[in-house]
Amino acid sequence: MASSITAPAAAPGSVVRPPAKVAPNDPRKNADGSAVVTWKGPMRAAPARKKWPNPFQRMVAAALDAVEDRLVAGILERKHPLPRTVDPAVQIAGNYAPVGARPHAGPEDLPVVSGRVPACLEGVYVRNGANPLHAPRAGHHLFDGDGMLHAVRLGGGRAESYACRFTETDGGSGRADRRPRPSVYPAGRLLAMSEDDLPYHVRVTPDGDLETVGRYDFNGQLDGAMIAHPKLDPATGELFALSYNVVSKPYLKYLYFTADGHKSHDVDIPVDEPPMIHDFAVTENYAVVPDQQIVFKLQEMVLGGSPVVYDKNKTARFGVLPKRAANALELRWVEVPDCFCFHLWNAWGGEATGEIVVIGSCMTPPDAVFNESPDQEQSFRSVLSEIRLDPRTGTSRRRAVLREADQVNLEAGMVNRQLLGRKTRYAYLAIAEPWPRVSGFAKVDLESGTAEKFTYGEGRYGGEPCFVPHADGSGAEDDGYVLCFVHDESRGSADGTSSELLVVNARDLRSEATVELPGRVPYGLYTLLIFLKKFDDN
Repeated sequence: MASSITAPAAAPGSVVRPPAKVAPNDPRKNADGSAVVTWKGPMRAAPARKKWPNPFQRMVAAALDAVEDRLVAGILERKHPLPRTVDPAVQIAGNYAPVGARPHAGPEDLPVVSGRVPACLEGVYVRNGANPLHAPRAGHHLFDGDGMLHAVRLGGGRAESYACRFTETDGGSGRADRRPRPSVYPAGRLLAMSEDDLPYHVRVTPDGDLETVGRYDFNGQLDGAMIAHPKLDPATGELFALSYNVVSKPYLKYLYFTADGHKSHDVDIPVDEPPMIHDFAVTENYAVVPDQQIVFKLQEMVLGGSPVVYDKNKTARFGVLPKRAANALELRWVEVPDCFCFHLWNAWGGEATGEIVVIGSCMTPPDAVFNESPDQEQSFRSVLSEIRLDPRTGTSRRRAVLREADQVNLEAGMVNRQLLGRKTRYAYLAIAEPWPRVSGFAKVDLESGTAEKFTYGEGRYGGEPCFVPHADGSGAEDDGYVLCFVHDESRGSADGTSSELLVVNARDLRSEATVELPGRVPYGLYTLLIFLKKFDDN
């Protein structure tokens, strides 16, 4: 197995190219399960009279929680040592530890300690992640915890406000329930999403604070959760998504919303067992649906194991479906052996040659996020890959984008979302090293197979890099900025410590500004910047 590699220690903001070996990896894991997209369509909160789940569902959920507490946590987990992937002493230690909600802060509490915030960044930068409100009863996985949003309002060449708020769900506590809230931004509204619940509408106030409005069911059209990464077509305004059911068939459904907010009929995707799908991809005319080796087997949980299982006997495959299909008759499966992509960054093609190009990070071991192997820290790899699918022949080709000598673990990030579903040259991805920390981000040239790296500096780690195109949207593909939260571990993680917001020029990876925040932002993923002009009706 290849050794873990990362960029050498450097001053914050340095651009580094050749990677070097590092010390043994830290075992802590990122704590989030969320995603961001944009969508243009009418957005009204779900009517107050419509409740989901209904009282019977609430009763069943409460009963299942009681069974989990007594059987799994109280009996089964006590008989087995907790692996690090679910050990609270690992998962919520250091800067993975939760923080409390903070009072709304103004510009006097947000000094720009270096550089200047570009004047074109007039908007709200939002990060969502898991932030457990209560101490875990037993095991704690990175997908557990209450949803918390961190928001920095930018404008006038400075940071104008900072807000740190729980998503106030219907979990019964009056604040947040026990599950994370992946975040989604449709035009004019901020939605906090989870793969086990309807989205929640979160309002951004004029002064940059956050208020939970309530569940949002797309005007009564949505009756269940969507996966964490719906896809917005930047040209048409349509929103495409998947939804899965781990209990009964159909295990997987495909759906979309038109630009004016009308939902399509659900398309049942034929799969033999419920797959764990966190992400998928779209081109201009097709949806790419992964059916990989990670599946749900709830019976394993009753036996004290993980309900998310790596099925070694299954061959990974990708389904290619017309984006506006009314049924699955035109679905074509293409096998991609030994491939598990937790995230797919973009896809394009399918019109001229019939071949579709998918860009994703192929993870080994496939269940590294969910389960633990003895040598996982040393063996973990997340290889940025180009996957070519030919639905006419059912064949595929896969290659690493970077040369073996230049490989680093790239996981969490994005392309320029104004080009989603179209051919892109650049991807901005987190350097997940030493795993599972993020020591910087890479700007990858998908055409040349090269990467430039921006490192945060020794002892400094962050989360997902967020690419923000220039406000006028008329420049080159990489004309914009990369934003990210960063924490200096030498400051510790106690109350009173703080993190920073970095603004980096996306073209030359030059540091533009560093904003000191009034509080600590735990490590996590899934971010976006919402331009203020899109909030006129909020």
